[in-house]
Amino acid sequence: MTTPADAATSQPVIQASAPGGRAPDILRRLLAVVAPIPMVAMGTFYLISPFPGDAPLPEQVAVATQDPGRIHLMEWLTVPFMFLLLPAVAAVIWVSYRGAPRLTTAAAVVAGGGLLVGLTNLQGPVFPAALIVEKHIPVDPVVQLEAAIEEHPIMLLAGLSFIIGITFGLLLLGLALWRSHAAPAWAGMSLALGGFTHPFMPGPVAAGIGLWVAALGFAGAGVALWRRDRSR
Repeated sequence: MTTPADAATSQPVIQASAPGGRAPDILRRLLAVVAPIPMVAMGTFYLISPFPGDAPLPEQVAVATQDPGRIHLMEWLTVPFMFLLLPAVAAVIWVSYRGAPRLTTAAAVVAGGGLLVGLTNLQGPVFPAALIVEKHIPVDPVVQLEAAIEEHPIMLLAGLSFIIGITFGLLLLGLALWRSHAAPAWAGMSLALGGFTHPFMPGPVAAGIGLWVAALGFAGAGVALWRRDRSR
C-alpha cells in the first residue's frame, strides 16, 4: 500500500535555476575570446604603418594621398583596439584576482583607470589625414587645430593617463597574472613586457612586434579564463 509520504517522495524533484544563471558563464567565454584581439589589431596597425605614431600631419596627408587603402585599413584596425581593450583587461583581472587579489586590484586601478581616461578623451580611429584628402580640406587650418587640441590640458592629461595605463598598468597586470599561477608563466611575462616596453620601441615595426608579444599574454589569460570552472 502506498502511503502519502511514499507518493511524495516518488515525485520527481524539480530544481529551479536562478534567473540568468548562465549569464556569468557566457560573459566569461566572451571575454576569453576577445582578450587577444585588441593587441593583435594594434600590433598589425603598427606593422603596416608607413610612418611613426608621432608623424606630422602633412606627412600623413601625403601617405593618404598615395595609399588611401592602407590608411583606411589602419582606421579599421584601430576600432577593435579602442572598443575591446578594456574588456581584454577585465578578462585578465578575472583570471588573476583569485590567486593574486592585491596585485590584481592595483593593476585594475592603474590599467583600467588610465586606459578609461585615455580612450574616452583621445582621438578616435578616424584619421584627419584621410578626411583632408577625401573632402579636399585645406591642410594648414587642420594642422593648427590639431596642435591646439593636443596642447589642451584635458588632452595632455588623457595622453599621460593612457601612457601610464599601457606601461605601468599592463606591467602590473602581467605580474598579477604571473603571480596568480592561473595561466602559464610566459603569458604573464609576455603581457608585462609587451605593454611596458611599447613607448620605448624604435619605430613602428618594433612597436607592432611588442604589441603582438602583449597579445600572447592576453591570449594565455583568455585560454585560462575559457577553461576556468564557473564556480571560480
